[in-house]
Amino acid sequence: MVAAAAAKVPASPASPELGLLIMKLLAHILCLALALTISLSQGHEHEHEHGNGHEHEHEHEHASAAPDRCQGIEMDAVAVNEKGVPYFFKGDHLFKGFHGHAELSNESFSELDDHHHLGHVDAAFRMHNEENPSDHDHMFFFLDHMVFRYYKHKLEIGYPKNISEVFPGIPDHLDAAVECPNPECDHDSVIFFKGDEIYHYNIKTKAVDEKEFKSMPNCTSALRFMDHYYCFHGHMFSKFDPKTGEVHGRYPKEARDYFMRCSKFSEESEHVERERCSRVHLDAITSDDAGNMYAFRGHHFLHEDGANDTLTADTIENAFKELHSEVDAVFSYENHLYMIKDEHMFLYKVGEPHTHLDGYPKPVKEELGIEGPIDAAFVCEDHHIAHIIQGQTISEVDLKASPRVAHKEHSMHLFEKVDTAMCNAEGVTVIVGNHFYRFNSTELLVTETTLPEQHRVSMELFGCDH
Repeated sequence: MVAAAAAKVPASPASPELGLLIMKLLAHILCLALALTISLSQGHEHEHEHGNGHEHEHEHEHASAAPDRCQGIEMDAVAVNEKGVPYFFKGDHLFKGFHGHAELSNESFSELDDHHHLGHVDAAFRMHNEENPSDHDHMFFFLDHMVFRYYKHKLEIGYPKNISEVFPGIPDHLDAAVECPNPECDHDSVIFFKGDEIYHYNIKTKAVDEKEFKSMPNCTSALRFMDHYYCFHGHMFSKFDPKTGEVHGRYPKEARDYFMRCSKFSEESEHVERERCSRVHLDAITSDDAGNMYAFRGHHFLHEDGANDTLTADTIENAFKELHSEVDAVFSYENHLYMIKDEHMFLYKVGEPHTHLDGYPKPVKEELGIEGPIDAAFVCEDHHIAHIIQGQTISEVDLKASPRVAHKEHSMHLFEKVDTAMCNAEGVTVIVGNHFYRFNSTELLVTETTLPEQHRVSMELFGCDH
């Protein structure tokens, strides 16, 4: 290339200026040629070290993009872990709980990726059998003709095994599976689904009883959650009787409305029913001086009118537009709502509509004398002390003091972490996941060593029928 360029240069320049210009041009061409030669040489070396690049391209082709649960996808399998947290499987990814991004399944269950000839997880369940500790709290995953058994995310010795070896009489390539303890089923059982074929497997005797669930659609995954049974089909679900397969009530319903936290819902979604019956944990809850309750979850909130006990649902964006969505904690004091989001506090005067006070948001540190993040906060009736929960620590802030300072820290032993809490005439209500617990006072919340009676948020706090 250099020689070709040189051949076009005139032999006798017409002037010294032209000769100088040509010499500069030649030098520039030589530099470009040298850079191209080095680049080609490095490219050959890289190709020699790493192959021709096709292996990497091939690997990239097989790495599936992370799914988005809010797009209305069909899950391959659903099961709860030993702490009751639902795991939703899709392809080679896994969703833990009701919100958050997908992660690769092999990050939690690495052995599932060791058998490349097997497909995705077809079915999964957690064994609920307290009488047999060797099986209790074990998680089972079914892939094609194999079954994997895990305990605390560790694969049990000898697994994977053929399904027929562990569950004789149960076919391969299942669609769904769910545990069914006695008396919810006639015996401690596992229900297996394959197309329209239903198998009740007796854990103790290993007998298989084939059933016919006429009123229920074919399940692509199934889940036992809070003593209820759910059949997922596509991105819809139906609640069913595990003994008969009967579906009662208005089903199917949209899974995203009840088992996932999504900013937008289907057009058919009934907002009040969805917020009352959603299994997604609450972000914040409070009760104001008039007995009105506000419960916040994601982009929406429920409001219960203290005068007539009616429930309404709205978006946070509409009623508290400065917040936009998702709050960390809320408490009520002197007809104002103190709303904490990240490191800032927003202050609203209760009314129709709620009025956002000028000068807010302000830093939480400035308003409460405490660093965030904050898990929950509440003020009891006729008091001026805000109780701030962070992890297992409860601090007190005197709201009449100036400046406000957090003091009197106490350790809370009954809960590792709470989602939210409120205080009203019924006492202190602490909410963890789908359950809540009542204490007659803050002192008992700190000093009690045994949990009080467990209640269900959806049914007993919001009056949901399931």
